[in-house]
Amino acid sequence: MRFCCGMLYVKDFPKMRAFYRALFGADPVNTEWTETWARFDVGGVAFALHALPEEIARQVQASSAPRERSPVKLIFEVENVLEERLRLESLEITTIQRPWQDPSEGFEAVDPEGNVFQISTRIRDRN
Repeated sequence: MRFCCGMLYVKDFPKMRAFYRALFGADPVNTEWTETWARFDVGGVAFALHALPEEIARQVQASSAPRERSPVKLIFEVENVLEERLRLESLEITTIQRPWQDPSEGFEAVDPEGNVFQISTRIRDRN
């Protein structure tokens, strides 16, 4: 078995597609279902957004406040964490520096629906 794609279900698909387009600096690669599905090629792994059906989206409370109790956190690896933090802050993306994080190795950020993700130079337990 091989992992091929991580996906987020989103309430405001156009807003989230624009956010992740800016975050990755790339357009979605899919050519079908473009109003409800966006697949990005992120360093050889796929990341996708899928619009929630309207009847479900109406029941979801989405906020730009960090959802600290979400069971999932995505981690994106970059060469230079400090430069990436400056880039994200220039895009007005909320960043969070945790007390246990080395600022040169990683930080967290928040998307428009409150999903917390991490920017890191490395995954600690990876060889």
